[in-house]
Amino acid sequence: MSLKLDSLLSLVPIEIHKEKKHYIVEDKISGEFYEMSEVCIDAINLIGQGLHLGEIEQKLKGNYPKEEINLLEFAEQLLDMGLVAEIDGAKVEKQQQQKDSLGLLWISPKIGKFFFNKFTYPLYFVLFVVNLLLFIIHPSLFPHHEDIFVFDIMVLNVLLWMSFTFLLVLIHEFGHVLAMRAHNLPTKVEVGHRMFFVVLETDMSSVWKLAPKERNVLFLAGLCFDTVILFTALILQLLVPNGPGVAIGLMNLAVFDIVLRIIYQCCLYMKNDLYYIFENVSGCYNLMENAQQTIRKRFSFLKSKGREEVVFQGEKKTIFIYSIFYFLGVVITIALYFIYFIPEVIFAGKQLLPGFGQAPTSLLFWDAVLFTLQVGIFVLILLYSWRKKYLLRKQ
Repeated sequence: MSLKLDSLLSLVPIEIHKEKKHYIVEDKISGEFYEMSEVCIDAINLIGQGLHLGEIEQKLKGNYPKEEINLLEFAEQLLDMGLVAEIDGAKVEKQQQQKDSLGLLWISPKIGKFFFNKFTYPLYFVLFVVNLLLFIIHPSLFPHHEDIFVFDIMVLNVLLWMSFTFLLVLIHEFGHVLAMRAHNLPTKVEVGHRMFFVVLETDMSSVWKLAPKERNVLFLAGLCFDTVILFTALILQLLVPNGPGVAIGLMNLAVFDIVLRIIYQCCLYMKNDLYYIFENVSGCYNLMENAQQTIRKRFSFLKSKGREEVVFQGEKKTIFIYSIFYFLGVVITIALYFIYFIPEVIFAGKQLLPGFGQAPTSLLFWDAVLFTLQVGIFVLILLYSWRKKYLLRKQ
């Protein structure tokens, strides 16, 4: 089905949301969102008025003399996005991708508003400042790499670390869920990964329905819950310094997990909560893709993969600033590996390697074997996450 300048298009049901600089077009059928400039929105409105592509092109050339207007190319893009329903009265046959349905609608918006309202926002901020002051006044509270080793038996340490961390991450994601439900938006929680770490992720795609100023709270909601737990753990450490060993170990582990997760939020080369804050405040979307595209162009040995992202006028400075934070995030990650993760692996190795030389009846032997099995399960979950992401990109 060919497109011509005298063609008439009919679009699928869409909704247009005004942004700081541009517009977000929502496909009401698939639930996908697309960023577009003002001239694109004018073209869509004229298509809705029943004008031929050629007529629209002439009107837009008059209204935007400095823009390069090509309606056939724009119509092809709309077709690729699946936004065209009919061409000259003929229905466009397209294979609609199955979009995972969002839910958790059983959570009442009233519950979300209980945790996220004009009274709780200042409270979360105050607790964040208090946590910083506690670390400054009591530097010993800052996490150490030994904090994850609560027991002498490594298997128990891994079980505790995995279950306790899962619980803390679940609380973090539940913060996002409640913030979404406070705005009566659907969502879901699924398994994902950040580099070599298996994580839980809250689907926040429907956040584009909100005005830009309303989105930041939803992106920060997980950190708000983290702040409360971190404050509780720090206060308990100060109030009960000589408490039961396991209880103190759990508080140390909570501080370790939350502090490192907050530091990782500053690594903007990953699409984490603070990355989306950066995007939302700047009004420049697809920052990561545009930055990676810019880096590949600067270094010829890095081959470009996939389609090129559109860089809107006036966004180059923001992309450059983000690129600096992108590299700083890589530096922070490398530093964390040397400060925490490599010492942890060395410590665990010194504890476990002698166990493989023990008899099968020895506790040290089974500690080493079961620890290896636990690591293997973790790697399988990570491979599943990578495979899932690869298949999504392929689609």
